[in-house]
Parts: sequence; structure tokens; C-alpha cells
Amino acid sequence: MAPEVRSLLTVIDTAYNRRSWHGTNLRGSVRGATARQAAWRPSPTRHNIWELVVHAAYWKYAVQRRLTGARRGSFPLEGSNWFARGPAADERAWRADVALLDRMHRSLREAVAGLSARDLNRKPAGGSVSVFALLSGIAAHDLYHAGQIQLLKRLQR
Repeated sequence: MAPEVRSLLTVIDTAYNRRSWHGTNLRGSVRGATARQAAWRPSPTRHNIWELVVHAAYWKYAVQRRLTGARRGSFPLEGSNWFARGPAADERAWRADVALLDRMHRSLREAVAGLSARDLNRKPAGGSVSVFALLSGIAAHDLYHAGQIQLLKRLQR
């Protein structure tokens, strides 16, 4: 594996579930959260933790799809970007959506691991940014939403 690709995988994993200097990553932000906590929203028009988790899963899928050229519409849930979750606090459904996030992360990692250093500079078909920008962006996306989740947890106290 090219050193550049290995470095990007480290950044992606650190933002998702590996120990980091910056604090809680995305997976750490939901560790131990209950369905009730995940379904809580600060106001009727704001997203909850659960919706942020499924949104992050969707965008991991979207980046993976752009890297591999997979067909649109192959995400396991119907729809795109935001998926309504709550107010029911169903523990099984919550755990299933966290597992979906984990699966989408693994799929993304597999796609990234298959890249060459030259691939990082190309623009995926129909895209306007490089593969490198997509991958650094998905890591930033994870951390952005990890911060939101941490704030939502604090607001519940």
C-alpha cells in the first residue's frame, strides 16, 4: 500500500474510531448512548444524535460509491442524506443503525485500501474534487458530527 494511502487511512480511522489527540471521534461520541438519548432533539426542527449517525453512514457510502463507481441507490436505506429517526426509542433499531455506520466505515476503508498514490489526484467520474479531497473531507465530516453529538449529549444533562 502506498504511504500516502496508508496516511489517509490513518486520518480516516482517527476521525472515526482510533485513539486520537484531539478528543472524541465519531464512533466514540456514540459509544454507550441509548436509543432514548439518541432520539432526543433540542427542538422539533433540529436533528438528533440518531439522525447524525445515519447521515454519517450515508456519506461514508457516498464517498465509497464515488471511489468505486458503484451504482447510485445501493445504500441499505431508502433515501439520501438525512433519514428521520425518533421519537420512538427502539434499542434494537438504534443498534442496527450504529452497526450500519460501522459497516459503511469498513466498506469505505476497503475502497481506500485499494487505491494507488496516483488515484489520489484524480477526480472521480462526475466529481469536481480529487479523491484526496473526498477522503480528507470525509474525515473532517466525521469529526464535525462527533462534535455535534458531544454537544447534544451535554445539552441533555
